[in-house]
Amino acid sequence: MTEAQGGGDAAHELHLFDDIQWDFRVEHKDIRVYSAPLEESGLLGFRGVVSFQADLKKLVGLFHDTDSYHRWVHQLSSMKLLERGEGLRYVMQQVINAPWPLPPREMIVRTSLAEAGEDAIAVFMTSDPDFLPRDTRYCRVERTFGKWVFEPLENRSIRITFMMFVDPGPDIPASIANTAMFEVPFYSLQKLRRLAQDDSYQPAFPDEISRYLMIE
Repeated sequence: MTEAQGGGDAAHELHLFDDIQWDFRVEHKDIRVYSAPLEESGLLGFRGVVSFQADLKKLVGLFHDTDSYHRWVHQLSSMKLLERGEGLRYVMQQVINAPWPLPPREMIVRTSLAEAGEDAIAVFMTSDPDFLPRDTRYCRVERTFGKWVFEPLENRSIRITFMMFVDPGPDIPASIANTAMFEVPFYSLQKLRRLAQDDSYQPAFPDEISRYLMIE
């Protein structure tokens, strides 16, 4: 695999992940979850790691199959592609369920693709809360950023690392947000692994990817 293009402002902001000292919290079903304080708010960011046999091209196709996100993104209520830019840059709307009686969280995120070391690729996410007018049905998430890394290993295995920080809003105390935080990487990675290894699921590999990314 060679050439990838993307990153931009999102990749610049997400360099903070490079210097984070993650604390191991739990391992279950071969998924390891870590946490770290990323801001002075008391909220924790998370890092989930899992390795399994999968086809990297299929994983890239899976990430571009937004119609299937409900099959693996934890507590996803709805997903919409708002803008398709150049260089594999997109703007997405995700609506995430929140505990009753709180309103769902709405995240508007810009995503991009970049290289992440030898033979690895990364998907970057950063919030753009003012991209759309406010919808009174939802609580708009003002600050979130994240990073997915796909690293090929031996024996056709892929190591996936999922890092993210979300400030869900002032109506959710940090203690509750931090407890719920551990569910996100575990359930999302568990369901992603199941879908990636499902032979009946064959997402299309977008032609535009080939202009920026070559997978041998």
